[in-house]
Amino acid sequence: MRPTRRRTRVLLAASVIAVGLAVPVGVQAANGASAGPAPAAPEPAGSECRTTVEGSRVVAYCHNPYPSTDLVQLHTECGRWWDIDADGAAVAVEPGRTVRLDDRCWKEVATAWVSHRPGPA
Repeated sequence: MRPTRRRTRVLLAASVIAVGLAVPVGVQAANGASAGPAPAAPEPAGSECRTTVEGSRVVAYCHNPYPSTDLVQLHTECGRWWDIDADGAAVAVEPGRTVRLDDRCWKEVATAWVSHRPGPA
């Protein structure tokens, strides 16, 4: 009974090793055969924004150091349930420019953030 167990373990280990070696080689061959030129890295984009909350007021300054226009929008969530949350208008930040976004709540501000999306070319 012992020789049978050893033989099974050896066969199982050999099949695991063979599968482990065969899969990466096959994957490399398939990738190497069909691979064309590598895609270009995406151009960096998006403004750098600094948001400040003081009491019931929110102010965000967004600077765009990149060569493409960025649309930024200030979102304000107020702390009180009866206070209306607000999404400001989208503002285009042209290359090399800084914009100021502001909003307020009646009482305290729970959270505020700025969203980004690509602007018109």
